[in-house]
Amino acid sequence: MTQAKTAEFGKWRSLLWPVHAFELKKLIPMLLMFFFINFNYTILRDTKDALVVTAPGSGAEAIPFLKIWGVLPFAVLFMIIYAKLSNILSKTKLFYTTIISFLIFFALFATVLYPNKDALHPTVFADKIQAILPEGLSGLVAIFRNWTFALFYIMSELWGSMAMSLLFWGFANDTTRISESKRFYAMFGLGANAAMIPSGELVTYFSNFRSKLPVEIDAWGVTLNYLVLSVIAAGIIVMGIYYWINKNILTDSRFFDPNEVKKAKEKPKMPLKESFAYLFKSKYLLCIAVLVIAYGISIQLVEVTWKHQLKLQYPNSNDYNAFMGRFSQITGTTTILMMLFIGGNVIRRFGWGTAALITPIVLLISGVAFFAFVIFREQLSPMVAFFGASSLILAVIFGMIQNVMSKSSKYSLFDPTKEMAYIPLDAESKVKGKAAIDVVGARFGKSGGAFVNATLIGFLGSVEFITPYVAGILFFIIFAWIFSARSLNKKFLKLNAEKEEQAKAEAGQPVLKAPV
Repeated sequence: MTQAKTAEFGKWRSLLWPVHAFELKKLIPMLLMFFFINFNYTILRDTKDALVVTAPGSGAEAIPFLKIWGVLPFAVLFMIIYAKLSNILSKTKLFYTTIISFLIFFALFATVLYPNKDALHPTVFADKIQAILPEGLSGLVAIFRNWTFALFYIMSELWGSMAMSLLFWGFANDTTRISESKRFYAMFGLGANAAMIPSGELVTYFSNFRSKLPVEIDAWGVTLNYLVLSVIAAGIIVMGIYYWINKNILTDSRFFDPNEVKKAKEKPKMPLKESFAYLFKSKYLLCIAVLVIAYGISIQLVEVTWKHQLKLQYPNSNDYNAFMGRFSQITGTTTILMMLFIGGNVIRRFGWGTAALITPIVLLISGVAFFAFVIFREQLSPMVAFFGASSLILAVIFGMIQNVMSKSSKYSLFDPTKEMAYIPLDAESKVKGKAAIDVVGARFGKSGGAFVNATLIGFLGSVEFITPYVAGILFFIIFAWIFSARSLNKKFLKLNAEKEEQAKAEAGQPVLKAPV
């Protein structure tokens, strides 16, 4: 009896804490490195939005133009430079060079570019250009008008893709055993989301300095200095942890052996045309691709409208950034709770289909509430005022709810169900299908929403005018998402049943066919 209880206790312990005591020497530094990388990303993500959206002559309409004409070209340029440097520098030198390059830029922005913004920004020339061009291109002109702010936005976006995706995950994949990855990687995700709580608090704290400073002081400039100083400090900590791991972990055969760490098979590099061709051969893979693209477009579509409402409610940069700090804290806390207590339980109790449908349904419900308060603001104002609120603040709150739920459900439900969908496939479909979906999903998911927003703004002139059309497109995308998820669930269950029957047949067990 005692042995049975001990075995049961060990089973539950391994599920709740799947790490051996001696492995903490490797796990904790890796988790801390990811923590501080995401700590920086949260600060930069909140600050870049406040900087661009509240800039003179700018607004949320600048964001889609920035993503298409700024972030995308710079991302390609950085990847080319990174690839060239990888042939010249060692992996450790490449890591330090990349991190230091970002830190130098952010330091220069706080000490040189921002203090001299009035001299550097071509305000008069931008006014002349705006007078000639249609109003719908005001977002494009705003990028030129506030080019140093646009550069800060671009570098902040690139920190996420370079530091998180390339540097950390590249390092983790190179130094983590297969057996370790199954237990460590989920904890890395928890650590990264936990970073949003203190970084959000820091953003809010420094943004509230405005109330403590004299009127003649540039409070936003003071806030930027403190936030950039925090980013630089965290970046130095990241490099310190990386140095310590290389010196004390990778030299210990218990944690790292180049011959033992198995490299995962490199995914085939598929061009866009070939990716589409491969996906259209399989309705199953095409359904997964629709889910990935729909999620990316949905998030991007809501972003511009919501941040425009935020600017109307918080026109001051400090107030805007303080709100974004609270938003990051709520997002981090909600995501952790959903990852720990909801995601796995929903999948186990209600199955793949229900879990896959929760994310689009949540976005649909919150989207209806958000766009209702935006589109019918005037009609709803008397009723809302009766309860002591305003339709604007409710639009901001419902937009925040949608953003929080979309991010938290992504990590706790969307990502796990998406990865589970590959399980019943044969080996070739798993590898090539995932590669094709990564190519198509990454390009169309991230840029699709920005392209739609930029096109509508270009034709209709402002965020207010495009809102009803954005709402209609969003709901169409979500319904297509739901339809694909339901269709995929049928195929998923069928493939799983066939796989189980095949396994039983190979094991010599009787196969029970379902009644027709």
